Amino acid sequence: MPSPKAKGPAGRSGGSPVLGGSNGRYDFMSLTKPLNRSSPPPLLLQRQGSDPTTARLRASESPTRRRGSSSSTGSGQGLPEEDGIRLNPSFLRVALSSLLAIDLWMSKRLGVCACEDSSWGSVRPLMKLIEVSGHGIPWLLGTGYCLYKSDSAAGQEVMLNLLMGLLLDLVLVGVVKAVVRRRRPAHNRMDMFATFSVDRYSFPSGHATRAAMCGRFLLAHLVLAAPLRVLVFLWAGLVGLSRVLLGRHNVTDVMFGFWMGYCQYNLVEMMWLSLQALQGMLGMEV
Repeated sequence: MPSPKAKGPAGRSGGSPVLGGSNGRYDFMSLTKPLNRSSPPPLLLQRQGSDPTTARLRASESPTRRRGSSSSTGSGQGLPEEDGIRLNPSFLRVALSSLLAIDLWMSKRLGVCACEDSSWGSVRPLMKLIEVSGHGIPWLLGTGYCLYKSDSAAGQEVMLNLLMGLLLDLVLVGVVKAVVRRRRPAHNRMDMFATFSVDRYSFPSGHATRAAMCGRFLLAHLVLAAPLRVLVFLWAGLVGLSRVLLGRHNVTDVMFGFWMGYCQYNLVEMMWLSLQALQGMLGMEV
């Protein structure tokens, strides 16, 4: 039985809204089936071969629905999650950029001994003397001399492990500097004592790592009076401070150097060469 033809401009003839048809005609839904609010208006007629799902999608993209969705968004509903992620920058990137800007600003403000005509230029020779006290060459030479002159096996054990710790510090700091390759501050003057190729990089501060590691080592393995222990703390802090005042490093270089040196001491303790092993090595040499 052929389907009745649509009558009138509204497409109604005793039936429900038109959805589709066959043989070039239109079919009507039953009056008993409720209307779907999200379905297209009755005037949107679909010809033969069209897909009802496509029709609903096109109707949902109509200007009226787009205006409604934009108004609902403006009335308090947030954007979809993927849109919010796409529009907002990464929080981690913004945080790191802010910290870097603060680090550079503080480092420049604290570099008061970077040159002779700086605000604290008269203190520059003292800062350079503290700089030499934290350099690797004096520590290696002094530790080697104490190891050679030590009469007891316990003293040789301590000096030998300190020497191993200093060599470990040089290797680890050199590797990190070669990987990070952070340039030294622009206001730094390259007049440092006994520099090498990797020393043109800034991160981390080798003086800070050495001061932290050697400070922990001396406090743990040497019997020192209370005033001397306080001097060890002050020396380590002044070494790190001198790096910033002289313009050699940024603040984060020194802070990371202190943390790295603190952890290096833990490695030295894990790799500690015991007294028995040292006596075995000395016996083999004899």
